[in-house]
Amino acid sequence: MSQIVLVRHGQANTVARDDITYDRLSELGHRQARWLGEHLRERGDVFAQIWTGTLQRHVETAGAIDAESPAAAIRDERLNELEYFTLARLLAEQHDIPLPDSREGFVRHLPTLFSHWKDGKLEGAPERFEHFEARVRDVLGEIAATRGRSLVVTSGGLIGMAMRVTLGLDMAAFSTVCLSVQNTSLSSWLPIDDKLALTQFNALPHLDAPDRLFAQTHI
Repeated sequence: MSQIVLVRHGQANTVARDDITYDRLSELGHRQARWLGEHLRERGDVFAQIWTGTLQRHVETAGAIDAESPAAAIRDERLNELEYFTLARLLAEQHDIPLPDSREGFVRHLPTLFSHWKDGKLEGAPERFEHFEARVRDVLGEIAATRGRSLVVTSGGLIGMAMRVTLGLDMAAFSTVCLSVQNTSLSSWLPIDDKLALTQFNALPHLDAPDRLFAQTHI
């Protein structure tokens, strides 16, 4: 039986204001990923395949996890994140809705951004919302067709989209899910009757100890 385990990358550059400078792990991000790797090895987890996006934060996270697998890691750009900062810049330039500077502002900003993107109101977007949705559906289907367990290191927006395409989430729920995905969290799916069934979402077993609660981060 196959299983898909999606992992959000470790905490990235939290002071970044563009997609390029965001794309590297913080010191805490490296530590989160190492702790996850230790947890998986203590459980004796072995993965038939390890997949990552091609972004630096994905590759760094997978390297720090160092999960046991008989196969070389597969890097697939379909697992890359949406370009949030680029989309946010377009939203600011074309609709006078600025990039927020606080978590509270970000919580309000993301649903607005997604709605404008989905409705085709961001001219010059690096990809259409429909393309993002389709590539996530396609790569999940391809991974599900492989035998054994697959560990997939990716980003929060992609995990949110995985929830949307497998559970049929509307835009409001999709935005809420994206906001809730924590760094190095585990979310799992099993193929059942040619569909993917969610079996776990946003789990942090490696960060549950009292002395690690500080490392449970969203941003």
